[in-house]
Amino acid sequence: MIYPWLKPIWQQIDRYWQQQPHAWLLYGHPGIGKLDFAEHLAQAVLCESLQSGHQPCGHCPSCHLFSQHSHPDFLLVTPEEPDGVGSERKQALIKVETVRHVLDFAHLSAHRGGQRVALIYPAESMNTQAANALLKILEEPPAGMVFILVSHHKDRLLPTIKSRCRQVALRKPDREQALNYVQQQYGDQASILLAFHGGAPLFDNENSHNQVRHELLTLLCKPRLLALLDYAATFDKQKLALATFLDWLNKWLIDMTLAQQHMPVMYYPDWQQSLNEISASLDPLALFALIDKLTALAPYGKHTLNVKMQLEDLLIEYLQVWQHHNNQ
Repeated sequence: MIYPWLKPIWQQIDRYWQQQPHAWLLYGHPGIGKLDFAEHLAQAVLCESLQSGHQPCGHCPSCHLFSQHSHPDFLLVTPEEPDGVGSERKQALIKVETVRHVLDFAHLSAHRGGQRVALIYPAESMNTQAANALLKILEEPPAGMVFILVSHHKDRLLPTIKSRCRQVALRKPDREQALNYVQQQYGDQASILLAFHGGAPLFDNENSHNQVRHELLTLLCKPRLLALLDYAATFDKQKLALATFLDWLNKWLIDMTLAQQHMPVMYYPDWQQSLNEISASLDPLALFALIDKLTALAPYGKHTLNVKMQLEDLLIEYLQVWQHHNNQ
C-alpha cells in the first residue's frame, strides 16, 4: 500500500526501475507510512506479472504468497519485542543472531526463481554487532538479493551502511492532506492530534497516554513542588518509558520558545494562551539549558535509568525556570 502523499516517490522509483540497487534505505519521519511503502516495493520486486508503473499485480502466485505473509523469498526483520511488565521501558533491538539468520537467507536459492528480499525495520534498532554483521554482506551482496532498510532516524545508522544503500527520503504530507486523512479517523480531534504528532498522520491514539499527558500539561502551567513529585511517582507506577515523558516535555519547551517569539506554537495549539502567559518573561538561557538536558537524556529514553528520579530532577528544574518567570 502506498499512501497518497508518497505516490510521487513511487513515480521516481518507477522511472528508474531498471537501475535498481541491491540495497535501499527508505527514511523519514515516523508515522508517514514508510513500512507500507517498503512492503509495496518488496512485493513489486517479487511480483511475476508487474502492471503499469511497476505496480505489483496482486494476482500472481508471488503476490498471493506475499499477501498471506508466507512468501519464501521474503524476510521481514523487526526487533525482538521485550516481554513482561514495564516492557515499554525496554529497548527493542535487532540482535546479531537475527542478522545471522538474514545472512543465511541471503545465500539461499530463490524458491520462485526470481529475487529475494530482506526488509529490515527499523534499521536503527540493530545493535552494533548486528549492524557490523549486516555491513559485511552489503559490501559483497549475493546475486539476486535485495535489502530494504527502513529508518526513522538515519543518523543513527553506521555511515558505512548508509553509503552502501540508495537513500530515498519519504516526506510528510502537507498539512491539508494530512488533516483530511486524520479527520476521517478522529473527527473534531484531528487538528490537535495532528499537531502533537508533528504533522505525521499515522499514529495510535493511546487514551491512557492522553490522560497522563493532560495531567502533565496542566501541572506545567502552574507547577507546585509536591504536585510535581506526586506526578513523577504516578508516571513511574504506570511503567511508562522515560522516552515518552521526554517527548511530551520537549514538545512543550519547544512551544514555549515559539510563544516567547510571539509565534504560533507547533505541538500544543490548544494551550497557546497558557504558553503565551508563561513565556512572556521567561529567561531564554534557562529554557535552552533545560532543552539541552532533555537532548542529552534522549539516548537513554529506554534504559535502566531510574525513571522516577529522572522525572523529579527534570520537573524540579522546570519549576525553577517557571519560578524565575513568576517572580518577575
